[in-house]
Amino acid sequence: MALEIVLITGMSGSGKSVALHALEDSGYYCVDNLPPELLLPFVELQSKQAARHVGIAVDVRSATALPLMPQQLRTLRGQGVAVRVLFLDAATDALVRRFSETRRRHPLSREDGPDHQRALVQAIELERELLADLREHAHVLDTSLIRAAQLQGQVKDLIAAPAGPLTLVFESFAFKRGIPLDADYVFDVRMLPNPHYEPALRTLDGRDAPVIDYLQRSEEVGQMAAHIEQFLAHWLQRLARDHRSYVTVGIGCTGGQHRSVYLVERLAAAFARDWVTLRRHRELDGRDRIPPALHT
Repeated sequence: MALEIVLITGMSGSGKSVALHALEDSGYYCVDNLPPELLLPFVELQSKQAARHVGIAVDVRSATALPLMPQQLRTLRGQGVAVRVLFLDAATDALVRRFSETRRRHPLSREDGPDHQRALVQAIELERELLADLREHAHVLDTSLIRAAQLQGQVKDLIAAPAGPLTLVFESFAFKRGIPLDADYVFDVRMLPNPHYEPALRTLDGRDAPVIDYLQRSEEVGQMAAHIEQFLAHWLQRLARDHRSYVTVGIGCTGGQHRSVYLVERLAAAFARDWVTLRRHRELDGRDRIPPALHT
């Protein structure tokens, strides 16, 4: 059995330690803040020790060596090592809030005092620049609006998904809370009939039979589902040939409860016949609550 590596990276404060703990819970041998210069020797050592599942966290604390990472990842894959790269991201305001709550200093911040918040935002933007190339080689997880338990579940779902040329992730969300940063494609379905205005359906969601029946009776809903399916079916083979490991499709409605949830379930079931598919519903857990801080 080939060595499998999950590389966790991303923004400080985005939840990398939570993701690494999820890997540990799944039986991975994990190392935090491994200097990129040591990645290849470390993997060679683990191979000699017959390790099978390894989790590695790399972040901006190793900023000077980060440019080495893309070539190192290509080298590992050329050696037959199965490598998945997960990049945790979050909106700047969410990161600022988390650092304020925990009173921790950003690793690139050099200022305190009255201009501390301005210095923190500058440090976050600098970090985005330093990590931009690595982000391009990764599957992005947006942790801005999710709880630690949701992030752990997403990481475990990703590593449990069977190997394939490409994994499709369908995610429902509410436009009123913002577009997911990790979405490769976003479809707006707010123009479709809204079960929220039916008193008997208001407290249900798009996975409940009465809501499904209501939406299936709409010709517009069927047309929207067909158009999204046709678009994705046309381009998925091309995306797979371009060595994309994951494609995240965001489906958004006003509240992220009925229409978007229904369409995510319907599309995931349709594509599961030919592709590895995962589904997420961002707003269904902890709705209308601000998530607690996700530490680095």
